[in-house]
Amino acid sequence: MRLYHIAFALLFATALTGCNDTLDTAEVDVSSVKNKVQQPLPSSILAEMQKRDMPRNSPIMIRILKEEGKLEIWKAKADNRFDVIKSYNICAWSGKLGPKAKEGDRQAPEGFYSLSPANLNPNSKYYLAINTGYPNRYDQSHGYSGTNLMIHGACSSSGCYSMTDAQILEIYAFARDAFKGGQTSVQLQALPFRMTAENMARHRESEHSDFWKMLKTGYDNFEVTKRPPEVAVCEKKYVFNQQVQGDGKIGAAAAACPALATPPALVSALSTYNKSYELAYAKAVDKFDGKVWYEPTEAERKAVVAGKRKGRDLAYAPTGTSLEAGKLMSEAEFKALMQKKIAQADTKTSNTVLLASAGPSPRPASASASATPSERMKQDRLPSTGSIPAAPAAAGVSAAAAGAPAASKQGPALMSAEGKTTTAPIPEQNPLAYAAPPVSVEGKKPFWKFWSKD
Repeated sequence: MRLYHIAFALLFATALTGCNDTLDTAEVDVSSVKNKVQQPLPSSILAEMQKRDMPRNSPIMIRILKEEGKLEIWKAKADNRFDVIKSYNICAWSGKLGPKAKEGDRQAPEGFYSLSPANLNPNSKYYLAINTGYPNRYDQSHGYSGTNLMIHGACSSSGCYSMTDAQILEIYAFARDAFKGGQTSVQLQALPFRMTAENMARHRESEHSDFWKMLKTGYDNFEVTKRPPEVAVCEKKYVFNQQVQGDGKIGAAAAACPALATPPALVSALSTYNKSYELAYAKAVDKFDGKVWYEPTEAERKAVVAGKRKGRDLAYAPTGTSLEAGKLMSEAEFKALMQKKIAQADTKTSNTVLLASAGPSPRPASASASATPSERMKQDRLPSTGSIPAAPAAAGVSAAAAGAPAASKQGPALMSAEGKTTTAPIPEQNPLAYAAPPVSVEGKKPFWKFWSKD
């Protein structure tokens, strides 16, 4: 009997080893970490990097797949091609699929963002944080607004991508080591989903379809080259891996694009890729003929998770994934569901008006009174001894942009594991986050040499 148990344990351990590439669990107990800013990556990750010919300080790329609730770390191998080294389950994200458009809409950003060392916040109230860089030039050209959109710890979100403290400890270490190795800009690809033919076909009726098709161009460039594409913005749209012809140049994000061309080698590679995609897309459209994908609300995602976690003692309820809570339905079912939701919304609005006119509004509770002990502990945490010193604000830079302390803000209500309503503070830019010095572009390799095999 004893041998049987030993054999079973070995079999189970082997099964876990087979999942190592996508294991989302972090391996460090954060309560034992003395210097979170300088905490090294676990030895198992370092061993895997060595096994796969990834220098410890080689460049990284971060890719977020909102629908799956995944955050991937891609790392450059010795041949400068990138591969996934770690994949994490996002603990909490708010809103639905689609880009963020304005402050307070609870949407998490989608698009291509450039992260510098100044985006790292070692003194976040949410353990550690990395500012996504929203709004970027594309967002600004469309008048989108929003501040302090982060990838951070604490597993609570109000427009951010929130991880557990143990996860953000590793993610921060990946970025820190890459910057130490000389990488000046880490690309963040925040995508709604893996932009496969089947997923694009399933979401073809979405109001965001055109926006996602534009993002897919960058996604395809990365899939073909396995190197982060060069990203520019003109005519209020993203352009990827484009050579400017003649004496032209890409100016303001809303200005007309100059004459652009795709390198011949990349044209050939994309042509082969697109032929396979078009065949797969046609099959997917046939598969989903007469069907519509219902994209769940944040509340519906949370409800699915709440059902699964009933009875478990968790400080924060994860927000779940769209794949779990969404549904593929017939057009008639979709229409009926939308009519039902409109009717419910009208009823709720009417009831709200009646309640508002029935008496005075209740006095809001203070943030400190409504916060859970776990939240207050994270808010009051002292800066780490390994913090990076602040740099003086550059001329013409606003106090907020330079990292000056801002007034405390409160986010939306969250439901705790005990069923109590709490208020999550909105993470703010850390005043001690240093500004990276200007990087000279002189001598920079042309991107067609960067991505080619030469």
